[in-house]
Amino acid sequence: MKQTATTLILNQHQIQQKIRRIAYQIYESNLDEKEIIIAGIASNGFELAKKLKTLLEEISPIKILICEVKIDKKKPLNAVKTSLSSTDYENKSIILVDDVLNSGTTLIYGVKHFLEVPLKKFQTAVLVDRSHKKYPVKADFKGISLSTSLSEMVRVSFDEPNKVELH
Repeated sequence: MKQTATTLILNQHQIQQKIRRIAYQIYESNLDEKEIIIAGIASNGFELAKKLKTLLEEISPIKILICEVKIDKKKPLNAVKTSLSSTDYENKSIILVDDVLNSGTTLIYGVKHFLEVPLKKFQTAVLVDRSHKKYPVKADFKGISLSTSLSEMVRVSFDEPNKVELH
């Protein structure tokens, strides 16, 4: 079996710095809001969303609601499920969060779901932006941009210790 090289891109401390910076950028971009919804794409996107919620609650007076977004990544046309009902986010500001922006497929289907109701503002946040987009979606807030080949894989681990690796 062929061994693949693994390169550490971000260590635990660097990830925390990136998440803190994203939290401040979200706060600065939403200064006039009384409430925002951080919607994290299940699993790692939701983990990142919870970390952002904790930091935003430390640094701002804004009420932060968290929402888990479940998208079938193998069949993205299947219905998107969220832990909040559409009336909970109607006319509110939403930040859709994922760990890695690869082709944009997951984010674009997440965006589509939320645009089925009127929103006040919609933004996206990712820890890693790979810039291999198939869809016209961008991250409003990103921790790091990586130039990678399509054959390389970026893995984010929020287990102890947190790390971002390139395989």
